[in-house]
Amino acid sequence: MSPMRADRLLSLLLLLQNRGRMTAPELAAELEVSVRTVYRDVEALGAAGVPVCADRGPEGGYRLVDGYRTRLTGLTDAEAGSLFLAGMPGPARDLGLGAVLASAQLKVQAALPAELAGQARRVQERFHLDAPAWFREADPVPCLEPVAAALWERRVLRVHYRRWRGEVRREVRPLGLVLKGGIWYLVALAEESVRTYRVSRLLAVEETGELFDRPAGFDLAAYWEESSRRLEAALQQGVARLRLSPRGQRLLPMQFGAAGARALQSAGGPDADGWVEVELPVEAEAVAVGDLLRLGPEAEVIGPPELRQAVARAVAALADRYGQP
Repeated sequence: MSPMRADRLLSLLLLLQNRGRMTAPELAAELEVSVRTVYRDVEALGAAGVPVCADRGPEGGYRLVDGYRTRLTGLTDAEAGSLFLAGMPGPARDLGLGAVLASAQLKVQAALPAELAGQARRVQERFHLDAPAWFREADPVPCLEPVAAALWERRVLRVHYRRWRGEVRREVRPLGLVLKGGIWYLVALAEESVRTYRVSRLLAVEETGELFDRPAGFDLAAYWEESSRRLEAALQQGVARLRLSPRGQRLLPMQFGAAGARALQSAGGPDADGWVEVELPVEAEAVAVGDLLRLGPEAEVIGPPELRQAVARAVAALADRYGQP
């Protein structure tokens, strides 16, 4: 029997053990095989001594004889590693670990006492993580699987990468993958420094055949946190002083996230019309103008003067473009 079929038979057995009665189409959908294959696999389980019963009728399906349980639930290395992606089926599938994760979850559920297994199923039924932001499709990442494979195996990659300044080719040593707001990033050692690459901008990757040793003590989470802080500090190049209407005060955290919420917390008292003044960190002037225009007439830029003038010019250009002939 091939290893692939053996894994599938075990998965079928664990599905029946964990979920009770299931129809052939339901099993086929879970195992991503045809119904005919399910029939053959059920016969194989029976021939191996597993007591599978077939109930006929509208409420029929396959089930295990009452009281039968298997303890054949040892996790493979790949399955154990995939459990860290248990709350993210989409990213697990992107990494080529979807089937491995499903198998690992079945094995863990089978090994749990009945009350804990029931609680695990209730959690799975009630909570779901959807990583990408609203109104934005996930980046196509055709190079993600080979990058992940090289990361696991500590293999040096030769990559062709598209930057905003042009395309580059270089050798990288993958140290980690990060999923941020639905976007995959590769953290890798390149030219003696640790750098971050957006995976969707990898035009091609190929293995060099060379292995490498990970830097001793490298902490992916710590690197990402520090890198994020540096990026945020580099982007925030000034502070805008704004007047906000009552509606603008509701819009600010929606449009600017935590920075908008912090600005409101330190706002002055409202005037007679309910408007307040806030100080909001902003990026370079060209970016800040576009960001602030999202608040529409619910905000007025009162400083610095250069930013107020830039917003005024943008508003005048819009009025000219959309004004009556």
